[in-house]
Amino acid sequence: MKHGGIFAALTVIFVMLAACAMPGAEPTEETSPPASEEADEPTPTAIPETEAEDAEPAVAADKWSLWDNGTQLRGANIWQRIVVPELDGPEFLGDGYIGPPYTQADFDELASLGANYVNFSLPGLFTERPPYELDEQVQANLDGLIEMAEQADLFVVITFRTGPGRSDFTFYRDGAGDWFDEDLLIENVWIDQDAQDAWVEMWRYTAERYRDNPVVVGYDLMCESNSSGVAFEIYEPADFDAEHADTTYDWNRFYPRIVDGIREVDTQTPILVGGNGWSGVYWLPYLKPVDDPRIVYTAHQYEPQSQYTHQEPPPAVNTYPGEFDLNWDGEPDSFDRAWLEGFLSPLADFQQQYDAPVAVNEFGVLRWVPNAADFMRDQMNIFEKTGINYAQWVWDPDWKPWAEGNSGWNFRYGEDPQNTTPVENKLQTVILEFWARNTLRPSNFNQSP
Repeated sequence: MKHGGIFAALTVIFVMLAACAMPGAEPTEETSPPASEEADEPTPTAIPETEAEDAEPAVAADKWSLWDNGTQLRGANIWQRIVVPELDGPEFLGDGYIGPPYTQADFDELASLGANYVNFSLPGLFTERPPYELDEQVQANLDGLIEMAEQADLFVVITFRTGPGRSDFTFYRDGAGDWFDEDLLIENVWIDQDAQDAWVEMWRYTAERYRDNPVVVGYDLMCESNSSGVAFEIYEPADFDAEHADTTYDWNRFYPRIVDGIREVDTQTPILVGGNGWSGVYWLPYLKPVDDPRIVYTAHQYEPQSQYTHQEPPPAVNTYPGEFDLNWDGEPDSFDRAWLEGFLSPLADFQQQYDAPVAVNEFGVLRWVPNAADFMRDQMNIFEKTGINYAQWVWDPDWKPWAEGNSGWNFRYGEDPQNTTPVENKLQTVILEFWARNTLRPSNFNQSP
């Protein structure tokens, strides 16, 4: 199918990385992992009815209890950006202002499969270029998505990918001047104090607008803060902190101002904050908590990225469990449950050190990667053992031009890279087994005043 010419076809490339990869990042060596343990099979529970009018409140709690009481939210991300017609053509992302387009049926299906939570990874409400002001079309789009999620009985977290001084193309920056025009790459938020001030104001406005919405259970301040990589190509957190702490590049200086702005108008809604370095797990220990009792600290998990989760066909060689070089020393390493537990241990360590909840609101694997189902089962078991909420990448809409052009993260399509229609498969079976553990939904969740 035509997607608006070569530029739209190349758009496929950046979305394959829209699982928020770290372009050019150099993996770090991890500490020795603990002993391996057998994966725990999830015990499915009945998925509650989603009709709000038929449900009775079962839990008396506020939104914070969804994050601070073990694993209760299991779901997926959706992704959208503002359409660039000369790049995307008339079909690929749809003919609207933002794409790809979602419908009520898309959210209903997500809920019917057992998910109770959708993480909106979307454009921020304010423009990327000055004057930094409200984009009413972006706001209308978000309003519509929240309404559809509410109809589907899904909790929502709002994540802003873009905003003053930052465009979505920061996630695909290596393609600037290649498959997209360099002018689309906007990253001055890390050097422009006015842009940072406007980002604070954008979130203050957003919180005031959605603070009373019963399904909005979190504000995620910025999808993958990345000043360390885009400005300096520094991929070791200690090195970055040593050189750039307390500058405009320092997320630990920037994000507390956003928290303060939100709390001026909304003291209750949980706030989600990931670390620098594209929110990688090994950057989490360098995120400095703030004095706010309703903060959830987050990480994104796609490692080992180049060696496993992002392998492109044909063929995808490395498997799970397996042996290959994981720390770039030229020697094979064991890649198994024990490695995963060691790599993910900062999640539990941070949680215990600061007595604060942690979440993984992005993780995933390309559907054709060998033994992806086993990898995901072990990973989600570790999340459950740690007691954290999680949302995988990504829940795509049933928009054919998009589905046929970009399907690598769509677990419904199975292992065959050429297939673009739903089919029973092992990866889907594993994901649905975990989603079946969900019991809470907006319709049976009584938020206390």
